[in-house]
Amino acid sequence: MKRIRLAGSIAAVAVMGLAISAQTPATKKKLLVIGEEKGYRHEAVTHAMVTIDKLGRDTGLWDTVIRTDTEALTKKKLEYNAKNLNDFDAIVFYTGGTLEMDEQKRADFMSAIHDDGKGFVGIHSATITFTSWSDYGEMIGGYYDEHPWNTFDAPVLVEDPAFPGMKAWKPSFVLTDEIYQMKNFSRSNTRVLMRLDPSKLDLANPRVHRADRDFPVAWAKMYGTGRVFYTTLGHVEANWDKPEMQTMITEAIKWALRLVDADVTPRPMP
Repeated sequence: MKRIRLAGSIAAVAVMGLAISAQTPATKKKLLVIGEEKGYRHEAVTHAMVTIDKLGRDTGLWDTVIRTDTEALTKKKLEYNAKNLNDFDAIVFYTGGTLEMDEQKRADFMSAIHDDGKGFVGIHSATITFTSWSDYGEMIGGYYDEHPWNTFDAPVLVEDPAFPGMKAWKPSFVLTDEIYQMKNFSRSNTRVLMRLDPSKLDLANPRVHRADRDFPVAWAKMYGTGRVFYTTLGHVEANWDKPEMQTMITEAIKWALRLVDADVTPRPMP
């Protein structure tokens, strides 16, 4: 009887091992997280970067390198053991302002995403980054154009529940956060995943500029061969502890790393 139980236990462990190995890549992906701001300093940046690092450790899917400078955003060989773009599979920006990157670094960065197929995940103020650099704006999909309601109880609609991580949220929910209004944004080249519910907004606010009443909260798109995800969420530090937020970010990073697939065909506003 003991031998039968032991054999059964070994078989169960073997099955569990196969299940885990099926979910975990043989070689973990490499993620570069940049948290440099040249304008407004967001208090949530540190917690956001640490959370992303923890999510990679907890899932076993990626190793994270956290930087508060742009040294690694180059294909040029660096001194000592410093890593460059060639060492990473995706880049996360929780940034702001015009970062210190010369023309060669900018070209390398765009090429890494557009040509080499590296992923990019932009968090909150990533759309207030390089606002005079048109290539960056085209890559990320839009730029900050004020936050008419500041930090408020934002009424959010999940527009694409099929995208990885979106089902973690209720179809419609309220979240206290700072939602950006976007300019240079078009649904012709982005797949909107979440948006504000315009029927529950103060549209008489004089800082509301979008006549189409389209206020995206998260989107995904392709930039050449690279996968790009952006969300305006993340200003409020406490939101990084919410399971829904962590699931969304985890799945967005997995998608950017090509660990999961999704349809990001652009669609008009429902």
